[in-house]
Amino acid sequence: MIFNKLKIKTKNFSYSLIIGSNLINKLSKILKDNSINYNKCLIVIDKRVPKKLVKKINISLTKNKYFISFRSSEKNKNQLSVNKILDVLLKKNFNRNDCIISVGGGITGDVSGFAASIFKRGIKFINVPTTLLSQVDSSIGGKTGINTKYGKNLIGSFYQPSLVISDINFLKSLPKREITCGYAEILKHSLIASKKFFLFLERYGDKILKLESPFIQKAIYNSCLIKKKIVELDESEKNLRKILNFAHTFAHSYEATKGYSKKLNHGEAVLLGIASASNFAYKNGVLAKKEFELIINHLIKLNLPRKINIFFSKKNISKIVFFMHKDKKNNNKNINLILLRKIGKVNLNSYYSGKILKNFFKKELIN
Repeated sequence: MIFNKLKIKTKNFSYSLIIGSNLINKLSKILKDNSINYNKCLIVIDKRVPKKLVKKINISLTKNKYFISFRSSEKNKNQLSVNKILDVLLKKNFNRNDCIISVGGGITGDVSGFAASIFKRGIKFINVPTTLLSQVDSSIGGKTGINTKYGKNLIGSFYQPSLVISDINFLKSLPKREITCGYAEILKHSLIASKKFFLFLERYGDKILKLESPFIQKAIYNSCLIKKKIVELDESEKNLRKILNFAHTFAHSYEATKGYSKKLNHGEAVLLGIASASNFAYKNGVLAKKEFELIINHLIKLNLPRKINIFFSKKNISKIVFFMHKDKKNNNKNINLILLRKIGKVNLNSYYSGKILKNFFKKELIN
């Protein structure tokens, strides 16, 4: 069992992130080695996790355990799903020394983590992310939440896990589209914090998308390292951590406009958001043409989504901008965008009116 370990230390809490292969075969040992003790655990498993891997988890965990099968989707990322988890915890008389173990992607982790944060004001939470997206992004930093009809992640909490276990063997079961989804966040991390990491992706991006070793392990580790440093400095997104929302004001509005349809998943929306935010920064004199072209050419080279006119038309503009106004970073009538000054450097708060954004989309959605 070979692994890398990162220690994430926030103001009030610290926990370990373990990255490696075949980790689920040793779950009980890993929990014990990291001082995670409990009497009962509730395991919330994404239905898409292969049964042979679920079986390994079942064999590895020897204590009293209960299972919930969760159909992961943006539409199921809601209070009803949280209530189902809470109902089992209450019926089985869980206490604050017991734990919830999430086995799935970011949605499963967000819903399980939110339930853990509000059950008896906090129960132990172990996150076992199974998608590339969740391994490099949502499993780190303690954000939990659910969607409403008014937008994405508008109800939630900051609640740090007790442990994160990222087994890259899960990735082998994922379709190509899911790997692309995770790559979006890896690319985002490089753009906001490290030109050197971006150049690594520029050189080895195709190998990372094919899950080739050691490139995939290095990409996951370096991506997690960037997010770790940011989260440690700003746990509750008061200031610096907002840079992690680069491209997401665009991305979340695209997802919401599509009604969280399977036609556009979160990672694809983030890639569109990266292209849109970079283009907007370039056209508003924030980002130099050379830097903008580096980003767009990277998307083109790896055949990643970048053109919003494939997914939207001019009739969608008002709806897109409506959801951008609903973004939780906004604190006045204008829209707060996180924009790149150059690769690795970010403007934290840039406010633009809805009118400016509508004019931008009118030019982008000529079709």
